[in-house]
Formats: sequence, structure tokens, C-alpha cells
Amino acid sequence: MATPVVRVGVAAVVKDASGRMVVGVRKGNSHGIGHWQFPGGHLEFGETPLQCAERETLEETGLQVRAEKIVAVTNDIFQENNKHYITLFVVCQRCGASENQEPMTLEPEKCEGWSWKTWDEIKELFDRQSAEGGSRQQTLFLPIVNLIKDYPNIQDLM
Repeated sequence: MATPVVRVGVAAVVKDASGRMVVGVRKGNSHGIGHWQFPGGHLEFGETPLQCAERETLEETGLQVRAEKIVAVTNDIFQENNKHYITLFVVCQRCGASENQEPMTLEPEKCEGWSWKTWDEIKELFDRQSAEGGSRQQTLFLPIVNLIKDYPNIQDLM
């Protein structure tokens, strides 16, 4: 087996005017299947984290966004998949024609679909997942779990 490497992931926290965030359920052959996630992906060589957040959001949802700032960093070790990520959470605002546009599922092989959730709704998923031991569907992707654990007041920065 190859020696695992640490990769950089970027999660785009795309907000609407009322403060809801774009989230979708992972699917396909990657890790985290069935878990809620923000749009995002791997940082590419030569790319800034803000550029990555904008690119990944456009590729996955069709939304044009302006990445504003990195608000958190998590250390995410997926023991069962032998994967290790440093995840950068980037707050983004919709811009241009995307200001009133709804997210589209442009990579249906990777995401079941996109929807809007408030931070309280995301926290409710975390609380339920914690109470149930994470065994149910409708759970959060590990970077979001670590975000909530490591930054209990993160909503103040987003």
C-alpha cells in the first residue's frame, strides 16, 4: 500500500442574503458517502484557496461566487479510508447573475443535490449525529464535524 499523503481541501461556505448556506449530500466512490458537505474540493497546484473555492463552487453548483476570507482550518483524518486532509473553510458571497440563482447539481455522480440550510440546522445535524454515534444517514462530513468541535462560535465569523 502506498504511503498516505496529506492533502489540502477547500470548503466553500456560500451564503445567501438570509445567511443560509449551500450544502449537499456526498455520493459516488469517494469517502464520506451520504454525508452533508459544503461545495469544495482539492487545492490545485499554483491555485490560492480563494481561487479554489470560487472554481469548485462554479464547477459543482453553477454559482458564481466571490471568495472573501478563510475563516477556519481543520485537521481531518479519515482513519477508515487512510486519508488525511487539512481543510480550509472559505466564506463566499454569490455575485453577478448568481445573486438570485439557485445551485444546480452539475456533478450528479458526486452529489445528490444542493440545498440551503441555516447554521442552526447544520448544528442540529451535528447534535443528532453526536447523540446517535454517527450511525444514521443525514450525518455531516468529517471536516464540518471538526469545524463545529474546534470552532464552537464559528457562525460569528461567517
